[in-house]
Amino acid sequence: MTGPAAAGPSSAGLSPGGPSAAGHSPGGPSSAGLSPAYPLRTERLVLRPWRLDDLDTFHRLRRDPEVVRYLYDEPLTRDLADAKLRSLNSSIAAPGDWINVAVEVAATGEMAGDVGIGWISEVHQQVELGYTFFAAHRGQGYATEASAAMVGLAFTGLGAHRLSARLDARNTASARVLERLGFRREADFVENEWVKSEWTDEAVYGTLASEWAVHHPPSES
Repeated sequence: MTGPAAAGPSSAGLSPGGPSAAGHSPGGPSSAGLSPAYPLRTERLVLRPWRLDDLDTFHRLRRDPEVVRYLYDEPLTRDLADAKLRSLNSSIAAPGDWINVAVEVAATGEMAGDVGIGWISEVHQQVELGYTFFAAHRGQGYATEASAAMVGLAFTGLGAHRLSARLDARNTASARVLERLGFRREADFVENEWVKSEWTDEAVYGTLASEWAVHHPPSES
């Protein structure tokens, strides 16, 4: 369940399209996990681990009612934001782990938002994508660019077979990001979750490593 321009529960030298998935070995996500060499750079963005001195910015992101509208969380207090920030990881060691990284605009150093991937299943080679962006940085393609880098990393660095994203079906801004990435809408679940005192519908998007490789060939990396 996700927020505006957000999806999910919520790689050095990468191009906006991310690295190609072509040539990754079958057999599932690497048992060694994933420890990217930060910072990760795209055409316009810098992706880096969240730091404890980012608390003011992180709190501003996660206390905004518009940002968290489609997330499970209510707007966070500063104490809760601090606890959440301290819980974020910048590497993946085992199924169940998530990487969450801060997204900065390279030209200005401004924080645009957060993007992450989670290792959902080793057996089924599944990874999930999530992202959340400030309202001021929406509509500029930043969510798509940052997410593409993380998707490419999931396929090449973690060896995923399939990547998915889940969102509140009303979150059309997030749906557009996924569609620009080439994800297909695979399912709509009607009133399947009770969130913030109401039944909510959920949409599920997905793409395969083989499909990503077709649309993001090595020449784009």
